[in-house]
Amino acid sequence: MASTGPYNLPLATALGRSEPLSDLLRRLRQSQARLALVTPQLPSALRPFVSAGPLDDQAWVLIAANAAAAAKLRQLAPQLTAVLLANGFDGPPLKIKVGSRA
Repeated sequence: MASTGPYNLPLATALGRSEPLSDLLRRLRQSQARLALVTPQLPSALRPFVSAGPLDDQAWVLIAANAAAAAKLRQLAPQLTAVLLANGFDGPPLKIKVGSRA
């Protein structure tokens, strides 16, 4: 039988009780929602090489798997930003970074 002590809370409960963790979860969900909006604008061959990165007050980051994917994302950035604005995401600017895994 699983223990239900104070150190064995379900993840959702723990996140709800902690303001920093709750804020992190909110930003993660917003980042994923932004990615879902811009993905249809990406060429299908590019999609597997792009993932959502962090979202904070400074920027929302799209992570590209390699430099070529990042270059294409930078070309598409104005179009992607327009889609975000048209859907009510008028927050921090879009940034593109090359990551080890997209």
